[in-house]
Amino acid sequence: MEQMEIDAKPQHQDAQPGLEHEMDPKPIYIRDGYKGADKLLNKVALITGGDSGIGRAISVHFAREGADVAISYHPREEQDAQETKRLVEAEGRKCLLLPGDLRSLSYIREAVGKVLSTFKRINILVNNAANHVEQKEFAGISDEQMRDTFEINILAMFRLTKNVLPHMQAFDCIVNTTSVVSYKGNKTLVDYAATKGAVTSFTRSLSQNMVDRNIRVNAVAPGPIWTPLIVSTKAADEVADFGKDVPMGRPGQPAELAPAYVFLASEDASYFTGQVIHVNGGEVVNS
Repeated sequence: MEQMEIDAKPQHQDAQPGLEHEMDPKPIYIRDGYKGADKLLNKVALITGGDSGIGRAISVHFAREGADVAISYHPREEQDAQETKRLVEAEGRKCLLLPGDLRSLSYIREAVGKVLSTFKRINILVNNAANHVEQKEFAGISDEQMRDTFEINILAMFRLTKNVLPHMQAFDCIVNTTSVVSYKGNKTLVDYAATKGAVTSFTRSLSQNMVDRNIRVNAVAPGPIWTPLIVSTKAADEVADFGKDVPMGRPGQPAELAPAYVFLASEDASYFTGQVIHVNGGEVVNS
């Protein structure tokens, strides 16, 4: 079995979103031995935050399973996005790049239009993009930070989903990224945890709304995963200890998370809707 241990060096990136190509070590986005089985053959997936971290892992796994992908990302992440495009195309699939700001409704509408003009359909929507800023004191959360966190993490999800759903057919699906903090909270990520709680409730409620259309809506709740978000939000000394407090004693790799998205997007999960898969290194949550 491929070794997934992480020897994270003390490091910090000053600007958000973080950049994967500057991380040491780089995240593992897919296991060398992962064998695709055409589970998503000829499907079209739109993945937000698809340039790096969890989003890159999802993009490459989906491509290996036969899907073409479109990835939304912040323009600052262009180098990471180009690398993800290269990786997807190396799997023999197409990759459409959609740089822009998810806080903008006009960008969301334009991005959906580009996907439809390029691929003619959207079968899978992965609402994955998110951001957080740690604040040790609750009073330190400014109105600007709070608004940005909600705009990116949940309001953009609402807006994008509303714009994609009219183009989805029966047996298409949506997979959202929530978080373990939706269930257990986090004292330094109050606004982020609140948005992830909203994502969990959004998933459960939308699944009921969409059941008559045979569109499944599920989510994945990651625990500590080695991604650019970590090195751009934590202090260098905290990065070195990241993830060591879970039962497995280490952070997870994106490669260990992405197969959950493959499962939920495939026919293997045909009787799953309104559900959350927990990939968190052994933390037991009551859901």
